[in-house]
Amino acid sequence: MSDDRLRMTPGPTEVPVAVRERMSEPTPNPDVEPEFFEFYRDLTDKLGAVYGDDDVLILGGEGILGLEAAIASLVEPGDRVLCLSNGLYGDGFADFVEMYDGEAVVCDAPWQEPLDLDAIESQLEDGSFDAATMVHCETPTGVLNDLEPVLDLLDEHDVVSIVDAVSSLGGTPVPTDRIDICLGASQKCFSAPPGLTVCSVSDRAWSKIESFETAGLYTDLEPWRDAAEEEWFPYTHLSSNLYGLDAAIDLLLEEGLEAVFERHEEAAALCRERADDLGLSPYPDGARPSPTVTALEIPGRAIEIQERLAEEHDIVLATGLGDLEEDVLRVGHMGHNARVDRVERTMDALEAVLE
Repeated sequence: MSDDRLRMTPGPTEVPVAVRERMSEPTPNPDVEPEFFEFYRDLTDKLGAVYGDDDVLILGGEGILGLEAAIASLVEPGDRVLCLSNGLYGDGFADFVEMYDGEAVVCDAPWQEPLDLDAIESQLEDGSFDAATMVHCETPTGVLNDLEPVLDLLDEHDVVSIVDAVSSLGGTPVPTDRIDICLGASQKCFSAPPGLTVCSVSDRAWSKIESFETAGLYTDLEPWRDAAEEEWFPYTHLSSNLYGLDAAIDLLLEEGLEAVFERHEEAAALCRERADDLGLSPYPDGARPSPTVTALEIPGRAIEIQERLAEEHDIVLATGLGDLEEDVLRVGHMGHNARVDRVERTMDALEAVLE
């Protein structure tokens, strides 16, 4: 493996030098030294600029922790949760709901299609729900769901919304001001190492979270509401990871959110244009594509081409997940890798392998 290996995967993404250098700095003891709590507060303020929301938490754990913590903190035994799904992670929310003894009502659509608004409206009119879950960007297929009309329906029925924005936050606009719990992670568009969950929590969500006692500690969001102000954390925080995330957010804010979003759109457009030139179809064809990841149909050859790209060109891509592993190749153009020169190098290599 050479030093210039290019990892164009849809997370974890390439970690910039500035982030790696920041992580090597000495860190204060996160349990007892006041300067660490001050640093944590400053970092959540920076994340608030990304979210457009002041009430942001950072948890010590990879992004899946956030998905489970949201359910563990909001769903009581017997609560009915509408799980909106057109992909792997949408389905996964239902598993968490059942794990915490809630009733998961799955309103699903084929992976090749957007969320079914008519079916969602019908479900909401037929029964009451305590919460609803959905995914903004389904990374396995590269589909970006349109959240606004879904959130309109949930607001009409006073349903608390939980959104997995792990693969979109920081790479494309997310209507965070309308979401009760909006989940992100360090290793996607922020281009920091895996290990941290970020989330915003609305007043409506806090009211429900505080209304019952969660059967757990690591997955309980309630202690985090005032932890930084009280200078106490439920467990020892990942100080070096937080330093890395701080450097990553600095890079994002210095560039400016609009410029970052535009860079992602340009990289995605180039990737799809080059793929079309190679005769490759996006998966799914015709759905709303994400600017952070492109999935390409290569029936029966995805793993073979993935291996050849790594061996012959030092470029790492991801295949599909589950039943799509052999048939879909995914190019991650998110975070630090959302740059046209990196996409050009990737697609040049893909062209060489296919020929």
